[in-house]
Amino acid sequence: MVLCQKKQKHCEPEELNVGDCWVALSLAKDSGLVLSGRIGKHTDELAQELIENTEGKTACHHWQTDGWEGYSRQLANEVIHHVSKALTQRLERTNGILRQQTSRWHRRQNKFGKVWQQSAVTLRLVLAYFNWIWHHSRFKNTAAQRAGLTEHPWQWRDLTSYPTLC
Repeated sequence: MVLCQKKQKHCEPEELNVGDCWVALSLAKDSGLVLSGRIGKHTDELAQELIENTEGKTACHHWQTDGWEGYSRQLANEVIHHVSKALTQRLERTNGILRQQTSRWHRRQNKFGKVWQQSAVTLRLVLAYFNWIWHHSRFKNTAAQRAGLTEHPWQWRDLTSYPTLC
């Protein structure tokens, strides 16, 4: 997913927080829980941030990614890395759901997000909603329930009472 304040081709090299802003997500394969979300330029540093943040939440040594070489360059040698668009279909669908539920990430909207800091905060709120509150139409439960983190769907008031999750 790409967010943009101004066209990347019009950006100066020192303008690190304008231009294309990519949203990178890591997803638990079995539960669909979003483990990590990061925003930034489409660089190896973004891939490294996502990998480091995800590794702190899981002991998994299997990564399934699309064809972007940034992951291959940043993943450790002992990690089993599968590259396939077919294997990332669930993640792409999650991206689509997040985009549909967040109007600031629709490029041709009046409320399109151009400020990276606002996009980072929005990403955190949307991921909290997606993992803990949103019911999957087929599974009839939340990603957090499928991951065994909770027995019931949460409400927004539940999220606000646990400040470590925000």
